[in-house]
This record gives sequence, C-alpha cells and structure tokens, in this order.
Amino acid sequence: MKWLLCVITILLSVEAGAHRFAPSLLEVRQLSDTDLTVTWKTPTQKVSAVPIEPQLPPDCALTSESPWIQEGTGMLRQIQLTCPNGIVGQTVSITGLGENQSSALLRMYLADDIFHQAVFTADSPAFLVPAEGTASSVAVDYSWLGAEHIWAGPDHLLFVMGLLLLVGWNRRLIYTVTAFTLGHSVTLAMVTLGVFEYPVSLVEFMIALSIFVLAVELARGDMGGRLWRQPWWLAGIFGLLHGMGFAGALAETGLPQSNIPLALLFFNVGIELGQLAFIMALVVITAIGTRLLGPRISGWRPMPVYLLGALSAMWCIERGLEVLA
Repeated sequence: MKWLLCVITILLSVEAGAHRFAPSLLEVRQLSDTDLTVTWKTPTQKVSAVPIEPQLPPDCALTSESPWIQEGTGMLRQIQLTCPNGIVGQTVSITGLGENQSSALLRMYLADDIFHQAVFTADSPAFLVPAEGTASSVAVDYSWLGAEHIWAGPDHLLFVMGLLLLVGWNRRLIYTVTAFTLGHSVTLAMVTLGVFEYPVSLVEFMIALSIFVLAVELARGDMGGRLWRQPWWLAGIFGLLHGMGFAGALAETGLPQSNIPLALLFFNVGIELGQLAFIMALVVITAIGTRLLGPRISGWRPMPVYLLGALSAMWCIERGLEVLA
C-alpha cells in the first residue's frame, strides 16, 4: 500500500502547480437571427505546439475581431460573425484538444433565453446546436466536468490519498470519505448559489494547509490520537474548504440558468465518481504491488508521507505569497 501511494504521489507531483491548465472557453451569443458575438479564451500554457482553435460554421463571415488580451492565465479575444443560415442546426467544434490533452467548454446564449452548455474533449470535439437544451445533456456534461476537475486537481487527490493513509482499508474509510463528501458538497452548493463569497487566494492556501496538516499527523504516527480515532472530523472540516475550491472551477464554467439545480447536482456527482475511480485505482494497483513485492513494501512506508508533506509545504509557500501580494 505504501509503495503504491509513493508512486502515485510522485506521478501527481508532475502537476505540482495544481490547476494550471484550465480548460478553454468558447462563449457564443446570438444578437439576431444571423449575427453572433464570440468570445474565445484559451490558456497561455499548452503541452503541444498545435494550437487549440474554435471552428464555427463555414458559411459564417467574420465582420470584426479584437486583438488578443491577457486575462489571468489565459489569452482572450472577441469576434463578430454573420451567419446567413443562423447557428441552430449547425456544428461548432474545437481543434487541437487531443494534441494538448485538454478540454474546452461551450456556453451558448440563443434567442428566447435558450442556453446550451457543452464540454469538448478529444473524443467529442464537436457540438451540434439544437433548438433547445435537454436535461440529459446537462447531466452528462456536468458529470464529465466534475470528474475531470477532480482528476486535474492533484491537491484534492493528494488529500484523498492522505485520508487513505490515515484510515486504511476498513469500515472507517466509509465514514471518512462520506464526511469529506458532505463537507465539500455543502460549500460547493452554497458558494455556487451565491449564499456567501470567499477570498479565493486564502482558500487555496487553506486547501494546501489542510494537506500539510494531514501529512504532519501521518508523520507523527500517533495511532491513539483523536484524529486517528475519529478522522471523519478532519475530513468533514477540510471538505468545506475543498468545496470552495470546486465552486471556483464551477464559477469559471458557468451554470445553465434553466437547469441550475441539475447542473450543480451532476457536477458534484462527477466529482464523487472521479474520487471513487481514484480510490478503486489505488485498490487495484495495491493488490498488484503487494503480490509482486510482498513484505518489502514495508520499507517504503515513510516515503509517501514525506512526499505529501513536501508538496503541500511547497503549495503553502506559493499560495501564501499570493495571499500576501
């Protein structure tokens, strides 16, 4: 088990920047039957020289475009188009996703308050614009988006891994993971629905600190301490912080105004499915590692804890400097 978690930690450390590669965003607004305004935002950092670019219907003619503008970690530009046949029933796509191991989000505002949301991936890079949105498309798209977010966030996965180290494979794991789920579900819903606001940089620092606290507790090895006996309190409290981090990602994506509860529900479902998939991957690889290495696995026991502490300490420093800036 310790050997496996050590390997997983090293792999996750490749993404130590945590959420540096946000998905691209394509926003389309219908001004009239034929006129559109398009906003395209894409990250400045990519893993390939192949550009990520939107592809609009070929009969649409460009009428104006703005220069590229730096916005956060991405570049943004706006264009105006005239589409003689309109946009409904036409196909919108994104190229370069597979080469960049990335995804893109679509937000489309049509006449009569019709709103469409979609997620472009390497396997599904195109979207056929329907006249009306469907509940099933919202459920699928937001489930995928939630699962993608948890897997793209090494800080969240490392916290889950730390909980596994703290609890082990027993009944307490169910209580602990449930407490973490309830915690982040509450704040995810409250922040997304506008119940309260929070300082983003401070919460990101606190998320890193939660991982560091977990690493320190694991390094102590005090099996009789309260956190060892009742780890669900730690999981629930820090789950509240992680839920705010999830809400930040959802805020960047946006919610379909006609299906806010459904989108929120399935974004959370996607997070849980991604989290469970990660835990199951640990189970499978642990079984294989134990069979191959046998008793020698015990020699690796301290390594994942130290790596967990080192990565979280680095994030605390980076994010702490952002809070003070």
